[in-house]
Amino acid sequence: MPEFLSFMNEILWGSVMIYLLLGAGAWFTWRTGYIQFRYLRHFSKSLKRSLNPQSGGLTAFQALCTSLAARVGSGNMAGVAIAITAGGPGAVFWMWVSAIIGMASSFAECSLAQLYKERDASGQFRGGPAWYMSRGLGMRWMGVMFSVFLLLAYGLIFNTVQANSVSNAMHFAFDLPKVVCGVGLMILILLVIVRGLRGVAKLMQWIVPVMAGLWVTASVLISLWHLNQIPMVIETIIRSAFGWQEAAAGAVGYTISQALTSGFQRGMFSNEAGMGSTPNAAAAAASWPPHPAAQGIVQMIGVLVDTLIICTATAMVLLLAGYDTAQTSVDGIQLVQKAMSYFAGHWGAEFVAAMVLLFAFSSIVANYIYAENNLIYLKLNSPRNVWLLRIVTLGMVMLGTLLSLPVVWQLADIIMALMAITNLTAILLLSPVVRIIASDYLRQRKLGVKPVFDPARYPEIEQQLAPGTWDDVPRQ
Repeated sequence: MPEFLSFMNEILWGSVMIYLLLGAGAWFTWRTGYIQFRYLRHFSKSLKRSLNPQSGGLTAFQALCTSLAARVGSGNMAGVAIAITAGGPGAVFWMWVSAIIGMASSFAECSLAQLYKERDASGQFRGGPAWYMSRGLGMRWMGVMFSVFLLLAYGLIFNTVQANSVSNAMHFAFDLPKVVCGVGLMILILLVIVRGLRGVAKLMQWIVPVMAGLWVTASVLISLWHLNQIPMVIETIIRSAFGWQEAAAGAVGYTISQALTSGFQRGMFSNEAGMGSTPNAAAAAASWPPHPAAQGIVQMIGVLVDTLIICTATAMVLLLAGYDTAQTSVDGIQLVQKAMSYFAGHWGAEFVAAMVLLFAFSSIVANYIYAENNLIYLKLNSPRNVWLLRIVTLGMVMLGTLLSLPVVWQLADIIMALMAITNLTAILLLSPVVRIIASDYLRQRKLGVKPVFDPARYPEIEQQLAPGTWDDVPRQ
């Protein structure tokens, strides 16, 4: 089984995903007029009114924090350690590249999710890849397939990965029995997920900034403490990324390949750009200004925060500690704990354990919200089925805390690749619509007016939209 999963990973990531991610990111970068470089200054404008509850949807800030909650999980710690273990320090460089390119793909998928959203029975906005596959492409079968992949990933596999990291960290730092950790985590998660989408979003808008701020602040303080070593670390990352350090040994191709693959795998597992998960949160927002591109711009920032800031913070802790990441027998999260303990003594491992608990808890909760959202698309959201999903989610959390699952990361990579292939195919087919969204937004900004999406300007798109979604947007 492990050999088969390893083979599948090599096929999907070594021969398909790298080129698909690079190609899609480059395509949307060009197609949208280099959106990630030109539109970042509009980020604050797109968060306007984010402090006030919005009719029918989340605020842009709530949607951003919900998507960050899913992104910022154990992958930002254990995943970075695993990437450096597998591909060397150069993997960090390719994580950066995946984020910069992925920002354009994130804009595309999240703008499409906003465009093709619809209201559920309670008036809450719902949407995501399954919706734009169905409405934009007229391929409901594709939306069903994607929803099944997402339910497997976010209802089962990813939560097991997160819970496993929490139990390992807590056991290492506090010698806490794993069963106690599992039961406690299950209770906390259940108390939150029963609150629904709005309840989760309201909680995440407070938790996510605090936990991200704590981790980044710790890394910045350590970096300032060892400021003289920063240039050497950066040089090591760049040299390793292109195999310059290994050129004399004749291992350049292998080293670059390992760094590139590991960096893109772990980068995508962390920032989820192009995977199709974030659009589930983006569609739930009552975007302001009332234009699909506004939420696309907001969610681009999520990629930047997740990978270029939080993952880099973890990488700096690991590389400045000089810990031998070649010791593959050590668990990824324990590598981070050992590195932090090098700087802060015994409480460093405890601090990392607390951060992993926050990261994984918020990630599991947001993962569940994504899974429930796709139950709605499949029209399987009866109270019985919703509670069944909750029970299965909690069961996988408990399983993850109790068992050592070396194949879980491989399963996560495979299901992540299947989701991404399906989603990237859809948004590439819808790239003319993405270009219209970006051009319409930029045209109105150049005119000095508040961008408002008027479906009547685009009759072919208008007939694909859910009735009333864009007809009653506020015009003031």
